[in-house]
Amino acid sequence: MSAPQAISTLSPLLYENLVERELAVDLGQAGDLTSDAVVPQGAKAVASIHAREPGCIAGLAIAAHAFCKLDPSAAVGWIVQEGAEAAQGQELMQVQGLARPLLSAERTALNFLGRLSGIASATRRLVRAVEGTDARIVCTRKTTPGLRALEKYAVRAGGGSNHRFGLCDAVLIKDNHLVVAGSVAEAVRRVRSSIGHLVKVEVEVDTLEQLEEALQQPIDAVMLDNMDPVRLRQAVHLARRRVLVEVSGGITPETAAEAAAAGADLISVGWLTHSSPALDVALDFHPA
Repeated sequence: MSAPQAISTLSPLLYENLVERELAVDLGQAGDLTSDAVVPQGAKAVASIHAREPGCIAGLAIAAHAFCKLDPSAAVGWIVQEGAEAAQGQELMQVQGLARPLLSAERTALNFLGRLSGIASATRRLVRAVEGTDARIVCTRKTTPGLRALEKYAVRAGGGSNHRFGLCDAVLIKDNHLVVAGSVAEAVRRVRSSIGHLVKVEVEVDTLEQLEEALQQPIDAVMLDNMDPVRLRQAVHLARRRVLVEVSGGITPETAAEAAAAGADLISVGWLTHSSPALDVALDFHPA
C-alpha cells in the first residue's frame, strides 16, 4: 500500500447536516424496526468496517459522525488514514458502542464512505496515469446535488485537485457564452469590464482558430475541449507557457496520459464525480 496523501481536514460543517438528514430519511417516524425488535436495549457491540475491494479511502470522519450521532458514547478508531490505499479485506475502522444505534447508522455511514472512496479511487487511477509529468487531474461542477463539497474533497483525497467550486469562483467562457457575445474577443471584453482584478479568466475553445483568437486576449487559461490527438498537440504547442492549458472531454487513463505527455497543465474529468462506482465497504459485528 502507498502512503496516504497529505490533504486538508474536511470541516464537520460540510457534512453534519447531510448525515443527520440521511439518518432521518432512513429511520423515518418509526425508527429501526428490525434492530429494535432483535437487539436488546442496552446491548453493546464491537464492529469493524473493511474494504471488500482495493481502493483509496475517503470519508472516514463522515462515517464516524453517523455512528456517534446515534450513540454519542460510541468509540471510533481509525485503522487507516484519509487518502490511504486499502487492500481487499483490509480493516478501515473499528466502532464500539450500543448495538442498536450502530446497526441503525450502518447504511448511512457506508453510503458516504463507499461513495467518496469510489471517487478517490478513480481519481488515484488517473493521477497515476499522468505520473512523471507536470499535469494535474482536476474535477468539475458535475457533482451530485448537495454533495459537491464532499465529492470535491474525495478528489483531493485521491491526489487530484479541484476546479472551481461554483460560478462565483472564476470566469469560464464556454461555447454558449460565445454564441451570445458573437466572438471570443467580445466575450472577454465584457468579462474584463465587469469583474474584479483578482478573478481568473478562462476560455473554452474547440478549434485552433478560436484558440488563436483567445490567445490574443487578456486571459489566464484556455480549455481545449474534445480535440482529437493531432489537434490537441498542435493546440498545446500554441498555448503552452502563454496561459494555463486545460484539456477536457473523453478523458480515460489512456487519453489522460496522452494529454499530459503533450504538455497539458490541467486535465479536467467530469465523470470522477458523476459516474465513479462506489467502493464496496462493509460493516461486521465481532462475536461477543
